[in-house]
Amino acid sequence: MRWENLDQEPCSLSRTLSVVGDRWTLIVLRDCFLGVRRFDDFEARLGVTRHVLADRLKKLVNAGVLEKRPYQERPRREEYRLTEKGRDLYPVILSLVHWGDRHMADEAGPPIRHRHRACGAYTRGILTCAECGEELHPHDVEVEESPAWTGQLLPPKKAIDR
Repeated sequence: MRWENLDQEPCSLSRTLSVVGDRWTLIVLRDCFLGVRRFDDFEARLGVTRHVLADRLKKLVNAGVLEKRPYQERPRREEYRLTEKGRDLYPVILSLVHWGDRHMADEAGPPIRHRHRACGAYTRGILTCAECGEELHPHDVEVEESPAWTGQLLPPKKAIDR
């Protein structure tokens, strides 16, 4: 498996990583969810080179994760907005943030909190079963080939360590 060919692998995670699998892309997406939209604002906040930032934004636009929308005509200026495909990455970003809060925060604790607008409580993302609503843990899920599977055989089923 070669990094530049991940988008051709018969694996959804590999294909996803072909779009969002580098650190600058994930940081750009984090800022998108925080409301950053303009190139200069990304550049000022992130301290990334213009070339790297332009490359990551172009990749996200080409993948349909972001779209460019004009916000000024003379001179023409555009901002980057999350598409539905991009907004669908929110649970991924939130899960990574909460993993970092749990395992990477210093003694002061997590740097930001997430408040659920509907009830006002601070929250964390959890993965639940779409059918029964029960919280999912790795040892609760079995992986099996679907009719669309065209790759190598999956490894033998084993219980995931608790």
